[in-house]
Amino acid sequence: MVTHLGPSSCPRLVVKIGSSLLVDRDGQVRRAWLETVVADIAARRAAGQQIIIVSSGAIALGARRLGLAKGGRASLEDAQAAAATGQIALSQCWADLLAARDMTAAQILVTLDDLEDRRRYLNAAATLERLLGLGVVPVINENDSVATAEIRFGDNDRLAARIAQAASAQAVVLLSDVDGLYTADPARDPKAERIAEVARIDARIRAMAASESSSGMGSGGMASKIEAARIANAAGAALAIVSGLHAHPLDRLGQGNCGTIFRSQSTTPARKAWLAGRLTAKGRIHVDAGAAKALTGGASLLPAGATQVEGRFARGDVIDICGPDGAIIARGLAEYDAAEAQRICGQRSAALPDLLGYAPRAALIHRDHMVLL
Repeated sequence: MVTHLGPSSCPRLVVKIGSSLLVDRDGQVRRAWLETVVADIAARRAAGQQIIIVSSGAIALGARRLGLAKGGRASLEDAQAAAATGQIALSQCWADLLAARDMTAAQILVTLDDLEDRRRYLNAAATLERLLGLGVVPVINENDSVATAEIRFGDNDRLAARIAQAASAQAVVLLSDVDGLYTADPARDPKAERIAEVARIDARIRAMAASESSSGMGSGGMASKIEAARIANAAGAALAIVSGLHAHPLDRLGQGNCGTIFRSQSTTPARKAWLAGRLTAKGRIHVDAGAAKALTGGASLLPAGATQVEGRFARGDVIDICGPDGAIIARGLAEYDAAEAQRICGQRSAALPDLLGYAPRAALIHRDHMVLL
C-alpha cells in the first residue's frame, strides 16, 4: 500500500500540473508558486524518488502572446497556434527552474496515437526509462500544435495516467484547483464532505464527478480525473487528487490529511493494462446477459452470446464489449473483422464453418486478449 506517495513506497511518481495553477488570469506563469513545486521535486529526488512531470499551460501562455480570445480555445486552429507559441515559453520555464536546482529537463510531446498504438507506446516507454535512468526529469505535454479533435487526449489528467502506465510508475498526483473528490459540489453544498480514500471506482463515485473545470482555463474537470484514476488503477498505480492552491503542494501531500487517493490492488498484466487504459476503440460488440456473466467469470466471448456488432474493424483491432444495458464491460482484440463478426453474431459454434466457409476460430474475442473494465 502506497502511503502518502513517498519515495520509499513509490519509487517513481508522475506529477500533473493543470493550466489554472501554472498560469494566472493574465496569461503569465505563476513563477513564485512553481518554484515551490520544483523545490518539492528536488527534495523528493534527493530522497530517491524519480519524478515525471506532465505540464499543462502551453495554450494558455500562447493565447496571451497572440492575443487570442477565450484563452486560445475558441477553435481548434487557435488552440494549435497558441500551443505552438506557448510551448516554447513553457519548456524554457521548466528548464530554467529545474536547472536552478541542479536538475536536467527533457521535453516530450505526445499525441493520443502515440500511446494508443502499441509499438509507439513501447517506444515512449523505452524513452522514459532511459531518461529516468540518466537522472533526467521528463516534462511531458500533449502535442496540441498538431493534434486534431480525433486524436487528442483533450485533457492532461488522462495523459498523466497513461504516462504512468508507460513508465511503470507506482502513483500519479494530479495537482488541481480542487482539494480532492467531494460527496457534492462544495461550492454549492456546505454539507459536502471530502472523500479521503477510494478503494473502488463504481457508479456512486462517478456520479460525484462534475463535468466542468472550475477555472475555465483548463480542459479537464472531475470526470476526467475519475477516468484518469481508472486508467492508473488498471495499471496498478495509485492516483491522488490534491489541491495546488498552496505553496509546496507535494510537501503538503507528504504530511497527509489532504486530497483524495484512489488505491489500486490491480495485478493486471502490462498488455492488458494497456488495453484497459486505451481511450479509443474501432468498434463494439453487444452481448446478452448470459455472455456478460460468463465474461466476468473469465470466459472468452463466443459468437452465440453476441447480439449486435458496430463499427468497422479488422482482426486484431481493439473493440469494446457492451452489456445488455449498453455499458462497456470489457475491451479486447478482435479475432474476426467486422463483416465476419456480423455474419456469425448470435450463432452457435457448429454453424460457423458453413457461414464462413473455413474452419473458424472459437471466439470473437479470446479471454487472453481481453480485459474487464
